[in-house]
Amino acid sequence: MAQGQSVGTLLQMSGAVVDLVYRIDALPSPGSEVLASSSGIAAGGGFNAMVSAARAGLTVSYGGALGTGLFADRVVEAMERFGFLCLRPRLAGQDQGTCVVLVDANGERSFVSKEGAEGLADPDGLAAIVSDRFEWLLLSGYTLCYPGSRDLLCRWVEALPAGAKFVFDPSPVVGSIPQAILRSILAKAHWVSCNGREARTITGQADPQLAARALLESHCTAARGAIVRLGAEGCIVLERDAEPLHVPAVRVGPVVDTNGAGDTHIGAYLAALSRAMAPGDAALYANAAAALSTLRNGPATAAHHSETMALLAETFPDRFGSDRATAHPGAVGSNPPRLVAGAS
Repeated sequence: MAQGQSVGTLLQMSGAVVDLVYRIDALPSPGSEVLASSSGIAAGGGFNAMVSAARAGLTVSYGGALGTGLFADRVVEAMERFGFLCLRPRLAGQDQGTCVVLVDANGERSFVSKEGAEGLADPDGLAAIVSDRFEWLLLSGYTLCYPGSRDLLCRWVEALPAGAKFVFDPSPVVGSIPQAILRSILAKAHWVSCNGREARTITGQADPQLAARALLESHCTAARGAIVRLGAEGCIVLERDAEPLHVPAVRVGPVVDTNGAGDTHIGAYLAALSRAMAPGDAALYANAAAALSTLRNGPATAAHHSETMALLAETFPDRFGSDRATAHPGAVGSNPPRLVAGAS
């Protein structure tokens, strides 16, 4: 599947892996076993945000590491189907990492992962990547946890030119990133996008608005803004020198699988900014794209731009009603709240 008309470019530096997905009624208790109702295998990890960004209009390249072997071949085949350009040579003798994904009856997911080639960084491969060819540069915290990649990637980020649109997703493992590396990466971020738990881990603030403000004031001191994703409650968007916006969720149903929804949000948000949307509208677009992804099984299930705009046109006609795409049948509610400024 070739990428369509481009509205911008994205370089994904976060590692792609293979997801081993099992649908279960509930997580097993220690020492017990449950039977899965279904199982599957698919490219995931950094691949999820790539698919989201591409379907929302960005041309996407992959700067993460790729190995050789059964799982690495699966990832390469998936990237070729989407027309993603891989910028580094494959690493011989090291297969790609895997993530066991357990999806329960409520669509919530739990992970068990083990890194592979994506957890390694070769100096020559990184040096060959010309970062200023791309509008957006994306990196997740996973790659910064791995001893085989974190130091080299940190130096690569530190060497980015001033003004580079470097976007950081701390990821659920942010607490395992060495503090010196985390401080350095946050200081280079142009945008940071994290969920509420990750924001609390970094800042110590449980309130998402206070956490967003702490991110900008104390951690991401050069950033244009921060997003704190809140799942079914939408997200908080805070631009520097502005008041936080609580951007509502876009309601769809029923939720089937939340795996990859956060990645979908990030990819869609960057594409929306490339379409010259204001950050609040871009976050609403990303909320809609993430919501649509939960209607489908699998990690890389982002909707196409036309589907996302159709849902927004139905759900927020005062903001997106000029789009004439067919309305999405899963939309719920005809008069959702507008964006409102949150308390300081």
